[in-house]
Amino acid sequence: MAIHNVLIVDDSPTERYYLSDILIRQGYSVSTAETGEEAMLKIRASKPDLILMDVSMPVKDGLQATREIRARIPAGRQPAVYGLTAHVTPEYRDKCLQAGMDGYLTKPFKRDQLRAVKKMGSVADLMGMIPGMKKLTRGQDMAGADQEL
Repeated sequence: MAIHNVLIVDDSPTERYYLSDILIRQGYSVSTAETGEEAMLKIRASKPDLILMDVSMPVKDGLQATREIRARIPAGRQPAVYGLTAHVTPEYRDKCLQAGMDGYLTKPFKRDQLRAVKKMGSVADLMGMIPGMKKLTRGQDMAGADQEL
């Protein structure tokens, strides 16, 4: 699936601005949301190919929002959802996986970690080009999850 539209969901205005700036400069259509609730409205309007979702947010966190996305959107039209998190414990990895996230990017991240997005055309490209991006798989231990792809 080619990535054109990206939705950034984060309660931090700094994180939203930082990620948006990088992705817009690389030619992506970007929309943002501050909460999980707002994200659900934006998903209906913008139909993103990729959602970068903060895991820890007030009201409806990224895990709850991801579960809702997976429950409400038909399988063939679901966007890829990658968590943005500072939590790298096995418990959080399992929580992200159980919620339906496809992977995660560990905070804090550097601009160089996202520069590679310019060349990507799909989520598979994303996994190979952004240092720090991890694909979640069942049975993976945290030692494997901490390795860059």
